[in-house]
Amino acid sequence: MTPFLLYLLRASLYMALFYAFFLLVMRRTSLFRFNRAALLAGTVICHLLPLLPLRTVIIPEISLPVSPETLEAAAEPTGASAPPFPWLIALYAAGVLAVLLLCLISIARTRRIIRSGTQVPCEGCRLTLTEREIPSFSWGRRIVMSRNDYEHYPAILAHEREHVRKHHSLDVALMTAAAALHWFNPLVWITRAELKLQHEYEADEGLLQKGIDATQYQLLLVRKAVGEQRFSLANGFDHAKLKQRINMMQRKPSSGWMRLAYAGILPLLAGTMFLCNPVRAEVRPAPDAPATAVAPPDTAKVVPYARVTRKPTFQGGDANTFNLWLRTQLVYPEEAKKAGIEGRVMVQFTICEDGVLRDVKVMRSVDPRLDAEAVRAISSSPKWEPGEEEGKPCKVTYLFPVIFKTNGDSAAPTVVSFRKNGQTPAPISVTSEPMPDKIQIRGASDGVLVYVDGLKAPDGSKALERLDPNDIDSITVLKDSSAVALYGPDAKSGVILVNTKKK
Repeated sequence: MTPFLLYLLRASLYMALFYAFFLLVMRRTSLFRFNRAALLAGTVICHLLPLLPLRTVIIPEISLPVSPETLEAAAEPTGASAPPFPWLIALYAAGVLAVLLLCLISIARTRRIIRSGTQVPCEGCRLTLTEREIPSFSWGRRIVMSRNDYEHYPAILAHEREHVRKHHSLDVALMTAAAALHWFNPLVWITRAELKLQHEYEADEGLLQKGIDATQYQLLLVRKAVGEQRFSLANGFDHAKLKQRINMMQRKPSSGWMRLAYAGILPLLAGTMFLCNPVRAEVRPAPDAPATAVAPPDTAKVVPYARVTRKPTFQGGDANTFNLWLRTQLVYPEEAKKAGIEGRVMVQFTICEDGVLRDVKVMRSVDPRLDAEAVRAISSSPKWEPGEEEGKPCKVTYLFPVIFKTNGDSAAPTVVSFRKNGQTPAPISVTSEPMPDKIQIRGASDGVLVYVDGLKAPDGSKALERLDPNDIDSITVLKDSSAVALYGPDAKSGVILVNTKKK
């Protein structure tokens, strides 16, 4: 079942409890305006309650040393068999469409009646008179009634104007929307009818407070409901509504203290929320853990990185190749450098089936500035070659450590090196000898490629002579297969990456 349907079911359950309380306790009180407001507010609140997480279980992260043997990622294979047709969603959608269709038919009929009638000026509303003998009704600021009722029964017009003045049509629109969403819940339809009955009570009360004769008004209601001839039987539902309206006019006003009765539903709603809301798990880092490996979300099949049939690769190389590329992208934040802040930021990201790197997030924080720089650099990664499981591309989640470490007056971010076949690659050595007017890198041949701030220098190593040593932020040298893997065959003599200071 989809999350949306589960949300609707929980909201429908809360509404059923609230409406049942209203029908059993409050429907017979004379607190018409308060009951009306309570029904509308309760309907909205019942749609908000399922969104509140009530129970959270704290699950510590699994602490593992960060090494090639323990660094694992999860993969979610794709290309599985087609999911079954969602019959439940189709049935629900058919019900919603049926309710909306009925509403459209009702609107079309109303518009047809209005177009066939005569528009008459009326203060505070728009009045339409028709020659047909139809029950009067109002919607928005529009009142529709027969010409005979308009000429002989002014109380009917006054009654409909009370509906317009109190904006009852807005209530009906809200409850109709709730009925469309919860068409399968009979209590929603019953309460919608009860709300309209509360509107009638409120309009009747407004007329009586203006001084209209209660006995004559009640006789008018009977005459319009059953007709002038007493043997003419009226519709049973209309007759029942008429009896309730007359009884409510004759009933003693309810005490204002009855408003507090609504507090009785609160414990029941709270208990139902606790039972219905799912347990929410919150993962927190284990204390003093050097690094963490977080289990991926519960999916149909989870494959650890160490056991993936074909591991994802970066530009023809392994994770170490990505390390080398990432080193050229990281920039130590100046404020953090001056404050001497350093540490290891654990970043998790997903390599999707199309090779795009997504869902970059910090799993273990050091400092907001270092966290943001690690996320920014990793997010700028080019496409990977996706991993495969059972011969099909799959998602792979990496937990990647990025180390920021200051060295004296200078500071540069570094990335941990990964072993390959049990061996650790030799560290890349960079030696810079600032001269008064030029930079020299030992061992640099004429065929070496030079990139300054990501742009290739057309004259190779000669471009270094034009750089002011004071403007250099960092220099990285790539050699052998690592250089060729990143920059192609032209990089067989090596690559020099220069990052200048940001001005």
